[in-house]
Amino acid sequence: MHHKSLENQEKIFAVAPMMDWTDRHCRFFHRQLTRRTLLYTEMVVADAVIHGDRGRLMGFDAVEHPVALQLGGSEPGKLAEAARIGADFGYDEVNLNVGCPSDRVQSGTFGACLMKAPELVGECVAAMKGRVSVPVTVKCRIGVDDQDPEEALDRLAEHVFAAGADALWVHARKAWLEGLSPRENRDIPPLDYDRVYRLKEKYPKQFIGVNGGIQSLDEAAAHMKRADGAMVGRAAYHTPAMLAAVDGRVYGAQEGPVDLAGVVEAMAAYAARHIATGGRLSHVTRHMVGLFHGLPGARRYRQILSTDATSVDAGPEVLLKAFSAVDRSARAEAA
Repeated sequence: MHHKSLENQEKIFAVAPMMDWTDRHCRFFHRQLTRRTLLYTEMVVADAVIHGDRGRLMGFDAVEHPVALQLGGSEPGKLAEAARIGADFGYDEVNLNVGCPSDRVQSGTFGACLMKAPELVGECVAAMKGRVSVPVTVKCRIGVDDQDPEEALDRLAEHVFAAGADALWVHARKAWLEGLSPRENRDIPPLDYDRVYRLKEKYPKQFIGVNGGIQSLDEAAAHMKRADGAMVGRAAYHTPAMLAAVDGRVYGAQEGPVDLAGVVEAMAAYAARHIATGGRLSHVTRHMVGLFHGLPGARRYRQILSTDATSVDAGPEVLLKAFSAVDRSARAEAA
């Protein structure tokens, strides 16, 4: 999809992989709002893919396409096997995490730690490319700790593109592995979008997308004038209604406005199926709390989902009750 994007001069809009957030329920919900946005899983460690409960870790609904599997790891052989398993599951892309700064990845010497080992990242990409036919991509930072972003990002890009990577998504911040928590690493290191733009200028024939701190579709559109794609994280999660405009603005779709009443009904039906298999309503509705952000009735909607929906025996009628609290005229305006 990335090579086609470059050939056709089309941009790619994506929702970033986010730990504890972009699970299969979140992705199903986002797909009700946008048909064309590229969705990503949470990071799954290669060892877990190989030895764990694959259905639980990697299962997804066919409606989620296009959807990419993000892997964590630093051993080329294991990543290649995990990539093969992911491709066999039907994922449209396999992405290597070279940007997560959590304690978990530091203890395993992967994620953002790999910014210090660009040669190894290249070996991992080459091994994965050798096992799958779907695109293999990388998501990274501009550097870590005391690295010079000019040198660090160039070296990483050199090795991943030489290994055949189909795309490089760059979170335009450094990661500080010492001194900042994972949460602080999402905000405190300053954003440097120009560094990503310079990388794109150096590699005009390679797909390079921008991630980090993008708050709106207007901002995403501005970035896509200088790069090949924009990846939005927390803004898409906390104010998911923004995704309803992506297909029209980014991809030129002519389907008309998204019917939010239809979205809620689809999610209620989805929640009923999930509950019937032993799940809980809150597994689904926790991702929907911000759907009507800023609209009359949104506060009551949030209250119901944050309280009633968390009950062990809560059913999809709770979601419909929450939706009824949203002002009817506001619903129509949002749609």
